[in-house]
Amino acid sequence: MAPRLNEWARTIKRDVHALYLAARDPRTPWYAKALAMCVAGYALSPIDLIPDFIPVVGYLDDAVLVPLGILAVVKMIPPEVMAEHRAAAALAVDRPVSRGAALIIACIWVASVALAGWLGYRYFAG
Repeated sequence: MAPRLNEWARTIKRDVHALYLAARDPRTPWYAKALAMCVAGYALSPIDLIPDFIPVVGYLDDAVLVPLGILAVVKMIPPEVMAEHRAAAALAVDRPVSRGAALIIACIWVASVALAGWLGYRYFAG
């Protein structure tokens, strides 16, 4: 069971990288690009919908949402484009590193927390 699980995890990692590459390809439809960037961003982001420290459920969202998102996006991308990017992702050993994307994700979270704090302050103070 463990070897199958390890292979599945490697396949998911490869497909996330392939989606990242396919989202930057001009042959990919715009709607597939948008969903691919969301799935890849969620999979690569250190911030989860449900924090990992919550027993069982914390990792369950990653184990369910990411594969379902990948499956949905793969069905939207032309098969020849996806095959090309899967091959490129298999050759790459490391995940793509984008400090700019990490900065954008961090700014979105900081802005969201600041907005929630400001709205909470206005609600409770006035």
